[in-house]
Amino acid sequence: MIGVTVRVPAKLNLQLAVGPRRADGYHDLVTVFHAVSLFDEVTVASAGQDGVEVSGEGADRIPGGQDNLALRAVAALRSAMPDQEAGRAGVHVTILKRIPVAAGLAGGSADAAAALVACNELWDAGLSQGQLVEVAARVGSDVAFALLGGTAVGRGRGERLTPALAPATPYHWVLAFADGYLSTPEVYAALDRLRAAEDGGAKGATGAKGATGAKGATGPKGATGPKGATGPKGSKGSTGSARSGVAAPDLDAALMSALRSGEAKRVGRALSNDLQQAALSLFPPLRKTLAAGLELGALGALVSGSGPTCVFLAASAERALDLAVSLSGAGVCRSVARVTGPVPGAAIVPAAK
Repeated sequence: MIGVTVRVPAKLNLQLAVGPRRADGYHDLVTVFHAVSLFDEVTVASAGQDGVEVSGEGADRIPGGQDNLALRAVAALRSAMPDQEAGRAGVHVTILKRIPVAAGLAGGSADAAAALVACNELWDAGLSQGQLVEVAARVGSDVAFALLGGTAVGRGRGERLTPALAPATPYHWVLAFADGYLSTPEVYAALDRLRAAEDGGAKGATGAKGATGAKGATGPKGATGPKGATGPKGSKGSTGSARSGVAAPDLDAALMSALRSGEAKRVGRALSNDLQQAALSLFPPLRKTLAAGLELGALGALVSGSGPTCVFLAASAERALDLAVSLSGAGVCRSVARVTGPVPGAAIVPAAK
């Protein structure tokens, strides 16, 4: 076999709730993941030694060598294989990026998931999807969801997944990409500072590296999401006390009811992100982007994950097109993309005949 190509989607967090910092430095999270039709393609082929090559959106910002998440996934799969002999040879990983880097869309985790699926096929390892999910959870918090796709509830650090009990109603989204980036640990750190200030500086949740969650990211229409969702990547950090006044995260019943109804208007009203307030404090121009989308008729809006991508829900494909054109013309973002969701997770692309 010359190589295996896998297509893998970006994710949105329809809810992202962040609890207090745990003793291990992470935070308990609850999230509603939603896979959308913005895809990276990852090709894995046999080689003398492991290596990675990246092209496309933000390629110059992606680390090479063993710091690359896709190569870490390759190493994790090798160690998990019952017959490790098949995986002893090196692999060359080629990543074609369409998911922006450091944008709150889990592009790196998506590439890691794609590498797992591709190597499992290349090496004829025979691991089931459930076994791959177990390996993915060790690689990173969002990697497991990129394998599954669809809409799912994530707990823990986001790696414990349960498919959402909702019909696969198609939703139409517009993504507004910012002219800049946000670091997930820095966003969590900002959230720690905001919470510490709200508590009157109680018990030092002012750590520079991580974060507990805010009481709800004030979404565009006041969709403050206190209950929230997981933060796929960056829940570790902060030197703050785990014994803060922050409540444990919980699944938003209103959002789940909206998803079960399939009514886009209800879903738009229920979107929430505990990290949004922190992201806005670090990247103030996002306020203008969110406001513009709502003024232009979006049913709901929020910052995706740790940002800085802004996400808008439209009532239909036609309204999504109108919204994308208007946002692009308003000059409130670098570029836009129209996507739909939910879509399946990482999948092998059939070889051309």
